[in-house]
Amino acid sequence: MEAGTKLAPARAKNVPGPFALDPLRNLLRFNRAFENVFPYAPVWDEGLATTAWTPACDIFETDKELILKAELPEVKKEDLHLALENNVLTIKGERKFETETKEGEFHRLERSYGEFVRNFTLPNVIDQTKINAEFKDGLLRIVLPKREEAKAKQIEVKVK
Repeated sequence: MEAGTKLAPARAKNVPGPFALDPLRNLLRFNRAFENVFPYAPVWDEGLATTAWTPACDIFETDKELILKAELPEVKKEDLHLALENNVLTIKGERKFETETKEGEFHRLERSYGEFVRNFTLPNVIDQTKINAEFKDGLLRIVLPKREEAKAKQIEVKVK
């Protein structure tokens, strides 16, 4: 089964007027509206995925690091690739469709299969030489340590 050919949702065709059903375009307009309102907010996700499926990701921050978690069920370690280039972290991989089933035949296929790519622009506070990734039980955990000068510090203020 080729990625993106069998399980893609149908698109509306020939819808007249300015409110034509194009979810991708509408989502891009929505994102641009927020970029104008919050121009200095960090950009995490670079564009929308155009592949068969997009793994869910969570990103959270502590005083010392940012942590990215990606759900990658049934993805094998050898089918997962990480790259860092020009301050962009790329997670690329494939969830392969297993056609053999010992229980019988499929009645419904709701999960997506195929290749995926996620790109994240890293903020300048990340120490790129100390990034660490761990993949276990279908969960990819990437620890992005902050540079020492970017970590929160407390300064005592003396009153005279």
